[in-house]
Amino acid sequence: MYDLISVGNISIDLYFKGTTFTKNKERFQLAIGGKYYSDFFHEDIGGGGCNVAIGVAKQGLKTAVFARIGNNPFKEIILNKLRLKNVSNEFCQFEDNYYIISSILLTDSGERTIISYDTPGHLVKKFFLHDELKKAKNIYISSLSNVSLEEKNKIISYLKGNQTLTFVNLSIVDCRRETKVLSEIFNSLDVLIVNSHEFCELIKKPYEMTNFKNMTVDLPYLKDRIVVVTDAKKGSYGYFKNQIFYQPAIVPEKIVDTTGCGDGYTAGFIAQYLKSKDIEKAMKQGAEYAAEIIGKIGAN
Repeated sequence: MYDLISVGNISIDLYFKGTTFTKNKERFQLAIGGKYYSDFFHEDIGGGGCNVAIGVAKQGLKTAVFARIGNNPFKEIILNKLRLKNVSNEFCQFEDNYYIISSILLTDSGERTIISYDTPGHLVKKFFLHDELKKAKNIYISSLSNVSLEEKNKIISYLKGNQTLTFVNLSIVDCRRETKVLSEIFNSLDVLIVNSHEFCELIKKPYEMTNFKNMTVDLPYLKDRIVVVTDAKKGSYGYFKNQIFYQPAIVPEKIVDTTGCGDGYTAGFIAQYLKSKDIEKAMKQGAEYAAEIIGKIGAN
C-alpha cells in the first residue's frame, strides 16, 4: 500500500539558459525570426503530480503517481527517471499521440519563463479504470488546470476514504470561481495548499489588502480544514480553526531555478505532516525542501 498517491501531470522539462536571451526588467524580449543560443541545457521530468510524488519519496515514504504518459520517444526517459526517483508508475495511463512538454528559459537569478504544451484529453474516464487507487493511505490532487471542476470532484470523492488524508491544490482558475461551487471539493479535502494570490482570489480580496499574519479563514466550508498559504520569499501561513501559524521562507545561498518551488514546499509539508501530524513541523519541512529545490536546476 502506498503512503501517498499523487494525481497530476508528468512533463518533460527542457531547461535553457544563455547570455543571448535578451531581457528588459521582468520580461524576456525575443525577436520574431530571431535565433538564440543557449549556454546551458538540462532535461528532466516535472509536472505538479510528479514533483510532489518525488519529493515525498525523497523523504522516505512510498509513493505512486497517477498521470498520463505518451507512447512517444520520451516514454522510456520518464519511466527510467521515475524508477530512479523511487516513484511507482503503476497507475499511469499510456496514450498514443500524447505529449506534455515544458521549455523553460532561465535567468541568471533563477527566475524563469515557461512555455508548456499539454495534449488535451479526458483524464477521468481513464482514472476510474484503476480500482486499486482506493487503496491509497493518502492522496494529493494537484491543480490540474486542464481538468474541469466536475471531473476534479469525481476524482476526489472517488478516492476519499474514512481514514484517507486528502491534500488538494487548486488552480487560480478554480479559486476565481464562486465559493459555493467549490463546496464539494472543500468537504472532501483535509488540507488545502494554495499560494497567496490564489488564496486572495478564493476569498475575493486584493492581495495588497490581505494581512496573512492576522487573518481568520471564515469560509464556511473550510472552517474545520487546514489551510496553508505560501507567499514566496515572505514565507508561508497555516490556518486551522482559531490558530495561525507562520513559517519564514528559507533562502539558499544562491537561487538557481525557482521552477517547482511551490511543489517542493507541498511535498515537504505532506511528508512531514504524514509522519507527525504537526502543522508547524510540516511547514518548516516544506520551507526547507523548497529551499533545496530552488538551489539547483530542476523541479524535483
